[in-house]
Amino acid sequence: MNRLAKGLLVAALVAVVGMAFRVSWNAQHDVARTVGADDTAAFLYPFVVDGLMALALVATLVLTGKDRTFALRVLAGYTAASLVLNYVHGLVPALRGGEARMQLADWAPANWALVLLATSLPVGAIFFGSDLVAKVLHHRTTPTADQDETQQSHTNRLGSDLQESAPEAPPAVAESPAPESADPAPVVAPEPVGGPVAEVEPVKPTEPPVLRPVAAVESGPRRATGRVPQAARTPRPTRTPDELLTEARSATADWPDEKLTADAIRKAVRTSSANGRLLRDALKSERAERVAVEAEAA
Repeated sequence: MNRLAKGLLVAALVAVVGMAFRVSWNAQHDVARTVGADDTAAFLYPFVVDGLMALALVATLVLTGKDRTFALRVLAGYTAASLVLNYVHGLVPALRGGEARMQLADWAPANWALVLLATSLPVGAIFFGSDLVAKVLHHRTTPTADQDETQQSHTNRLGSDLQESAPEAPPAVAESPAPESADPAPVVAPEPVGGPVAEVEPVKPTEPPVLRPVAAVESGPRRATGRVPQAARTPRPTRTPDELLTEARSATADWPDEKLTADAIRKAVRTSSANGRLLRDALKSERAERVAVEAEAA
């Protein structure tokens, strides 16, 4: 729909609303004079009721959630009240003109209810109108589902455009120089034997193969292996002190006393430093006892 059609539609709507207000204004003006309003108050009374209806309608188009429900209730309440006043005005012919105060209904409770309704509408307009204006002024527009989808699609499209426009880094290649081909050895034609022989053409050297660059394959970082678990270790037999002493005796049988040290014994039998010292002391003690025995025997 173009702008001209929209403008005509709005103008027609304003005209219809204006005429409907004029029709309703007559009934509400007469009811206001009947319940005790003066000329000025009776003139402004229709603007209070129908004006608040228009304000509530605008608020329903702006507000959302519970505030919109509240505006709809105000709109429905004042619409029903305006309908009742117009109905009473059309039902009681004596109200037309509104020159003298009279009862709105023959039944007293109905008359009291109608008077209460007519007199409470201006007070309600002050309260509900102020509340609706405050809600509209403090209302913050929240994006709807369609706006969220549009924004999300725009973001996705923008991200894809950025990815397409970003230059791709050239892959790393491993350039391997082509090997230089050695000069082919000359082919010597065989000597003719017993007659003419056709000439043998020299073999042309073959061209070296062309090596194309290949993207280098980068291997990932190696993980730290940590300590080898006990189950994966090679089992090592545990030797008793006697076995260690026997191995030490055989390994140091021809050693002089100066070479008989704890470190040398430890390396010879492949044991700990503490065991090396114990074996040293034991071997020296045995040699000292053997020397003493030989000396006594001599």
